Amino acid sequence: MTSGSAKDKAKGKAKEAMGKMTGDRSKKVEGKTDQAKGQVKGAVHHAGESVKGVKDSLKHD
Repeated sequence: MTSGSAKDKAKGKAKEAMGKMTGDRSKKVEGKTDQAKGQVKGAVHHAGESVKGVKDSLKHD
């Protein structure tokens, strides 16, 4: 997980919790959006690392 994705997820969880506590639906949704953004960043990073691994394994053949 990249630090950017972890940061987005943590920020999102905090916003969502604040939205739940205060009854602010838009803040709750904003938090869920930030969490999703963090998940996407993590997935993209993981995919990039997988591609690097495949490229490296092909070089050694």
